Amino acid sequence: MRVESDFLVLGSGISGLTFALEAAQHSRVVVVTKGQIDDSNTNWAQGGIAAVMDPQDSFDEHVKDTVATGYGLGKIDVIRAVVEGGPDRVRELIEMGARFDMRDGSDDELDLTMEGGHHRRRVVHAGDITGREVQRVLAAAALAHPNVEVLEHHMAVDLIELSKFGGPHQVAGAYVLDEKAGEVHTFVARATILATGGAGKVYLYTSNPDVATGDGVAMAYRAGALISNMEFFQFHPTALYHPKAKSFLISEALRGEGGILRLADGDAFMARHHEMKDLAPRDVVARTIDYEMKRTGADNVFLDMTHEDADFLRERFPNIHAECMRWGIDMTKEPIPVVPAAHYMVGGVVVDKDGKTKIEGLWAIGEVTCTGLHGANRLASNSLLEGLVFGKRCAENIGRPTGRFADPPDWDTGSAAASDEAVVVSQNWDEIRRFMWNYVGIVRSDRRLRRAARRVALLKDEIRQYYWEHLVTRDLLELRNIADVAEMIIACATIRRESRGLHYTIDYPETRDDYAKDSLIVYGEPPHLSGR
Repeated sequence: MRVESDFLVLGSGISGLTFALEAAQHSRVVVVTKGQIDDSNTNWAQGGIAAVMDPQDSFDEHVKDTVATGYGLGKIDVIRAVVEGGPDRVRELIEMGARFDMRDGSDDELDLTMEGGHHRRRVVHAGDITGREVQRVLAAAALAHPNVEVLEHHMAVDLIELSKFGGPHQVAGAYVLDEKAGEVHTFVARATILATGGAGKVYLYTSNPDVATGDGVAMAYRAGALISNMEFFQFHPTALYHPKAKSFLISEALRGEGGILRLADGDAFMARHHEMKDLAPRDVVARTIDYEMKRTGADNVFLDMTHEDADFLRERFPNIHAECMRWGIDMTKEPIPVVPAAHYMVGGVVVDKDGKTKIEGLWAIGEVTCTGLHGANRLASNSLLEGLVFGKRCAENIGRPTGRFADPPDWDTGSAAASDEAVVVSQNWDEIRRFMWNYVGIVRSDRRLRRAARRVALLKDEIRQYYWEHLVTRDLLELRNIADVAEMIIACATIRRESRGLHYTIDYPETRDDYAKDSLIVYGEPPHLSGR
């Protein structure tokens, strides 16, 4: 089967749906998502959207906080464009029906909260389920729009890169697996937009949903796109620690509302490590927790909210309170056990200020990208902001695409057969996630990175052979993608012989001025650092 559209959007999170709704004003848009429309990192986001909505705040102050958190690698023009675009995007969501929290007694004054790295209250939120509320509004609008077709349970296999068939270096759509039918179809588009989100599942412990397997950045990598700064992977400092609970995020907003990190003996340890104490940037907090756990031999630390009013906690954090109670933890009376977990992919596909990649016909928006907004570390709640602003900018910049559709060959299964060895996929998947956690996690070293590089090279050979011998399935495609993501992270981390932002190595603990550069990698070529 062949599907043609003006725009093919891969992913149904905040950036993809924002783009789709804007582009659908004049063009036909097909949105492909491998789960249901609300299976996205956006839907799991708790904290909120960082935006200057308070008259006492300013764009300059938001820019300053973002630059400081990025450790010298943020691009000031991109940062300013995103920050200045934030308020209008928030207002548009409100006009669409988004129900954000308002100050007591007010119908038009937002209840802004503070998170780590911010010096002002500027985080717009809907309780502790902001992402779910944003996803609800955008998904409803997309499903109701006559020019938007959403195909659930469809997963992109690879981008259609025409040079592989004797044509120009241009993307003309994607080969897409219909999971329920077990068939791969050809989706041809005048413009293809990657909005596939992050890759938390490359690590053993993550706050991300199961769909976050780095599909977009892996496909772009294989198609020859420029990838940057993959060594900067953000670990959220506080995921719920419980032997039976799947990684559940304990929002940054708890610390923004006065939460204190403590050891088992009650020691409030953050004061010894950073002047902002519990409101330090995420990389500092995650690394400090990792250090204290290793120093004391503890399995976790604790986030203490018991000094706050119980009614306030239940009202402000209803989702977190309910989840903790589900596991027998009453956050109003006892500290919450927490550990760090892989949370956000700061690096990704290199794009310009409008989301254009270096490959003709291919754009990318949201977490899959490296825009220059985050630098070497993401400021809390700047991610939903980035998705909104870039989704809008990208659609406005492309406008209405014209021209003839390309005519690539359809998917050829060749002699591939169904697999009766699914254990091979699950075993390799588990091995990648474990060595990435142990060797390429919060704290790294040259020795650990070399071990990881050897392991991923061997596993990629096994995966490649398995891929060509068997019919594709979602599990196999996700395994292939996390292996590519692991390779990129390891390669970029290996050439950064310093510690900066989210990349910390015990062999090079200092931050060096001559390394204030972006790491760049293209498939089949060695990575390198690029000056500014």
